[in-house]
Formats: sequence, C-alpha cells, structure tokens
Amino acid sequence: MNVKNVNRRVALRGIGLGSLAGGMGLMGFPDKAAANNYQKATKALPPLKITNVKAIATQPHGIELIVVKVETSEPGLYGIGCATFRQRAHAVVTAIDKSLNDLCKGRDVDNIEDIWQSVYQSSYWRNGPVLNNALSGLDQALWDIKGKRANMPVYQLLGGKCRFAVDCYAHASGTSPEEVADSVQGYMDQGFRHVRIQMGGYGATQLLGGYGDDQTAVTPDFKKAGFGMPDDNYMDAVVYAKSVVDIFKTTRERCGEKVELLHDIHERVQPMEAINLIKKLEEYRPFFIEDPFSPENNRYFKLLRQHTTVPIAMGELFNSPHEWIDPMKDQMFDFIRIHISQIGGISPAMKVARLGEIFNVRTAWHGPGDVSPVGHAANAHIDLAVWNFGIQERVNFSDRVREIFPGAPYIENGYMHVNEVPGLGVDIDEKIAAKYPIQEVQLNSWTHLRKMDGTVIRP
Repeated sequence: MNVKNVNRRVALRGIGLGSLAGGMGLMGFPDKAAANNYQKATKALPPLKITNVKAIATQPHGIELIVVKVETSEPGLYGIGCATFRQRAHAVVTAIDKSLNDLCKGRDVDNIEDIWQSVYQSSYWRNGPVLNNALSGLDQALWDIKGKRANMPVYQLLGGKCRFAVDCYAHASGTSPEEVADSVQGYMDQGFRHVRIQMGGYGATQLLGGYGDDQTAVTPDFKKAGFGMPDDNYMDAVVYAKSVVDIFKTTRERCGEKVELLHDIHERVQPMEAINLIKKLEEYRPFFIEDPFSPENNRYFKLLRQHTTVPIAMGELFNSPHEWIDPMKDQMFDFIRIHISQIGGISPAMKVARLGEIFNVRTAWHGPGDVSPVGHAANAHIDLAVWNFGIQERVNFSDRVREIFPGAPYIENGYMHVNEVPGLGVDIDEKIAAKYPIQEVQLNSWTHLRKMDGTVIRP
C-alpha cells in the first residue's frame, strides 16, 4: 500500500467536507443572528406524555356511540377518536377503561406508530373487532392531538389536500321502484351526483316474499314453527333479486344517466346468486355494487371477475390485513370499503389507501349512522389527502348530535366538508353526552336474519 497516496486521499476528503460545511453556512444564513432566529423558530415542541385514556359513551338516538379521550401532561390539551362498535359497545368501553389506560399512561404522545404497534400486539391475539375499535379510538385521538400541536388540520399532516371537498353518496329507499326513483331525484335536486338505491332494508326484508306478480306477504315457516326469536327477520333471495333489477331499471328510466347509482347486497345471498344478480345489473351501469360476498367467501371474486365488468366495492366486515392484501393485489375489487375503526384507525387506513393506489383500488370508507362525528371526520381527512379517493358514504347529523359533537363535518351540494381547524376539528361536550347514556341491554336485531326454514343468513 502506498502510504503517501492514502494520506493524499484523506486530505482531499477533508478539504471537500470543509468546503461543503462552509458553503452551507454561507448559503443557509447571512449571519449568526439569522441562524439563531431559525433555530428558535424551528425548535421542537416540548415532550408531552399521556396522562389518561378514557371512554365516553353516549346514545342520543338509539345508537351507541363510543369515543376515546386521550388527556396529556399539557393542561387542556386532549384528543378524541371514534371507537364505536354498537354490537359490543360495553365490551369496547371496558377494553378502553381497563386496558388502554394502563397501557398508555406515561407514553410519549407524539409516537403514534410506536403506540399503535405496542397496543396492537399487547393482547397477543389480535385483529378482533372489540380491541381494534378501542385501538382506533386511541389512534384517532393521537392524530387529533398531533394536529393541534402542529396547529394544522389532520389532512395537512397526511400530505395536504388532493381535492377541495369530499364527494359523497346519499341513501335512497322506498317501498316500490317508483318511490326509490322519486327519492333519487330528490337527492339529485340537493346536488348529489351519487345515490345508493335499496328497496327498504338490506335484502328487502320488508317484502316478506310479497312482490311482483304475487304481492301476498308470507309468514315464514320458522315463525309458524316457533323457531328462533320473535324479532328475527326473514328474507326471500329470489324476491330480493327481482326487486333490485326493478329499482335499477325504473331509476335509470326516470332519472337518466347523469346520476351514479350504487347498491349494497350486504352479503345476504349465496355467491352464485350474487354473481347472477350483478350480471343482470350490468346494462344499468352501476357505479359499484357493494359487498357481494361475505369475507368467508372471498375466493369467489375470481369467478365474479370472469363474468362481469361491474365495479365492486368490498371490505365493510374486514378487520385483518389477511382479508384485503391479496384481493387488492390481485385487483379482485375496485373500491376498498373498510370500516376505519374496525381495522384500528387512521394509521392502518392510510397504509390500506397507499396499497390501493399501487393497484388502482379506490377508497370508499364505510360511513354509516353508527359512526360518531369524530369517526366521520377521520374518514374525511383521509379522503382529502389520498389521491385514490373514490367516494364517501354520507351521513346526516341531527341537531342533538351536533350539540354533543361541535365541529362535526357538514354536507353542501353533495360534498362533505371538515371543520378547518387544527386536529380532526370535532370536540365533544361531555355534560350533554352524559344526558344520553347507553342502555345496559343491547339487542341489535337487524343482523338476525333467517331463511324460510330458519337457517341463519350471514350479513
């Protein structure tokens, strides 16, 4: 080895680094005072710790809404997030108050990803709906705090706006195809460009087999036999399928092509029945058909793709990445429709959205009435920030709900707008919320659906 050459290289390297440092100093700041001013202006916020995590439960209109409140070591600074899972509301409240609080006290409020991963794996068995909803409330609350700390709306922290507002679809229903079409026209008059059409409840359960040529209502055999529970519902898959084709045909004839029409099968028919129905709807150009199969029947998507070009939305019941990664990679559906609190909040939802962008799967987050205004705000902030946004389910908040949740998102001309303030933009009035406590007994019978012989139908 030539020692002289080695020393020469070391000397040249030192000269280059010194020149670079000097150049940076000259180009970055004109003088030392300017450098000091920059340092003061960009100095990191002081460390902040979580001091308390608690559940706030309220039921203003018969729907249990669960919110997580995260309090910090800075007096008056807190965040809130949605953890609503009305079928197991009390279990979620217990998970928050008896588990999350102990897990999170003393943690650095800024380390959202670390907290999410720590809580996610802490129960060992993971991806269950109760703990995922509790985790979602925590995650959303932490993003709310981070936005407040940064003095920015959350969508700014996610990359800023890709659109001026969030395009939404409304829900049209009726007891006949003509009533459904009239309802659609009413929403079009309000400025909506997308409308979901249903004949009454999911699966047209109110028809009870009475529709079309024979409109005689049917008492199902399982009720005659005294099988099941008194409030169990009945569905006739053949009658349901005919009603769906009819509402699409009538609505297209009456409302024209300018409105985009959607429909939710809600996993209530067998896979082959769903495929046949979707094929019949193709001529009416649906914007999408939602949830044709239950998560247990994901393998049927390949067959569905071979038989129709109708866009498909899927994912309302998904709560584990194992349920959506491969179908999204294989482009088995066009819209990912997960329930954000079901999968654990904003942090995992952003990862799902980025995955969708790679494979041209658009977002269509689940946004029903049993999501708090905080959860709807979380949906909307993501909707504003991701390029591959598709559509958002619309909700209409009552005056009572807005009183409990000041700053809730609002709808104008078919678009959802967020409250343009730091964080998620929604607060909660705990005193008013306490006036509407959740019921001790929870019997949500809408999922209790049976065939003629009493066999349970999976929603």
